[in-house]
Amino acid sequence: MSSTNLTNQFLIAMPSMQDQNFSQTVTYICEHNEQGAMGIVVNRPTNLHLNDILDQLDITDIDLESGEESIYIGGPVQPERGFVLHSDDSSWDSTLKVTSEISVTTSKDILESIAAGNGPSDHLVALGYAGWASGQLEEEISANAWLSGPADSQIIFNTPAEKRWKAAAQLLGVDLDLISGDAGHA
Repeated sequence: MSSTNLTNQFLIAMPSMQDQNFSQTVTYICEHNEQGAMGIVVNRPTNLHLNDILDQLDITDIDLESGEESIYIGGPVQPERGFVLHSDDSSWDSTLKVTSEISVTTSKDILESIAAGNGPSDHLVALGYAGWASGQLEEEISANAWLSGPADSQIIFNTPAEKRWKAAAQLLGVDLDLISGDAGHA
């Protein structure tokens, strides 16, 4: 099966999505290749705040405003591991540059910079990620589980979390309220 590279794309869960890990989510695809895909769900805030994570990591130099930021559920894989999706302002110890505008970093140094108030201008901190084995994501798209389309950093970083799912679909001209949750076959 030939596939399109979905790196730097949004995966938008169809209204019929039954998997509670992904129902009404928008996932930013950080990497997609022949081995599979990896992404971060960007619209599932938790009750945790950055201060909670920083305390656990013994990071004490905390900018008060950044400390109140919500932590997101990035996906069901490795939920104990942190990921920072961010604008590409600087270089960190462990960064995957997705585009010239967006990177994902997993090293502690970025959290220290955010805590001190000099981290990337735009960022989203998540626990866990969404992962797909080789061919799995393509099969799910073929089964109409997902819409895919271009990502927009404004939606990731500046749109309220509860509006991101519909906003991502609107980039494609799709109104999710008008899509039936029932599948049909010709």
